[in-house]
Amino acid sequence: MSDRLPHEKGFHISWDQIHRDSRALAWRLDGKGPDDGAWKAIVAITRGGMAPAMIIARELDVRTVDTISIKSYDHQQQSEAKVLKSPDADMMGDGEGVLIIDDLVDTGKTLEVVKTLYPKAHIATVYAKPMGRPMVDSFITEVSQDTWIFFPWDMALQYVEPYRGKD
Repeated sequence: MSDRLPHEKGFHISWDQIHRDSRALAWRLDGKGPDDGAWKAIVAITRGGMAPAMIIARELDVRTVDTISIKSYDHQQQSEAKVLKSPDADMMGDGEGVLIIDDLVDTGKTLEVVKTLYPKAHIATVYAKPMGRPMVDSFITEVSQDTWIFFPWDMALQYVEPYRGKD
């Protein structure tokens, strides 16, 4: 049995990696929008979806970008998803032609709220865990449910003890 905490099974993502993976997601979404392959808008789920959404908007040349703010975590504890800020209602409608971007789907609670609000939107995440994967239309990398993803905006460079033993 391991003395590690659940979040210590970590997958560390660098700025370079999130950029590469977000571009890969953009390539996967290119030409898949309902308007002759184009998307009418991108909506980032804040805060994690903002960096990938910016990269994808650039790659796909989408100029209309908005946000939806849904809080479902307090630090590393997941709680009930709550909408704090919605995107422009006229732009959104039922979500047709809108690409909704997040960094990660974990259990799918956040995306369940989004799908209820915008049932025709295309939901894409950079990373997906098995429990939340059915809520996503497109993603790039799947990780195990018990893996904690450390994103670059949450990290600082520091010394880390070796996985086994001491120096």
